[in-house]
Amino acid sequence: MIFSNDKAIYLQMADRLCDEILAGKYGDDERIPSVREYAVLLQVNTNTAVKAYDELAREEIIYIKRGMGYFVTPGAKKQILKVRRKEFIGKTVPELFRRMQLLGISIDDIVKEYKKLSAECSE
Repeated sequence: MIFSNDKAIYLQMADRLCDEILAGKYGDDERIPSVREYAVLLQVNTNTAVKAYDELAREEIIYIKRGMGYFVTPGAKKQILKVRRKEFIGKTVPELFRRMQLLGISIDDIVKEYKKLSAECSE
């Protein structure tokens, strides 16, 4: 995984695991890789992976079964979607609209592009 400089690595790791849950790689009550396995996979220090897992446990996205590992909390996907949609509408959309205005891009331009990309993804 290539990490960016604009966000702590452990938060980027947590985001990646959330992305994997959203994509259906891990379902409710399904075991996820151990902290050590995930650290090796992403080539990071184990302590960084521990922080990522602690963050997700605090957010109730994952939980630990003593002696068995970490598992996806039932309803985690719904919780992730709720948080991400709120963040998208609150942060990304206003910035998108500001940039559209600066560049002279209309909402019709965006709709046309969205339809085009959606059609390509459906093929």
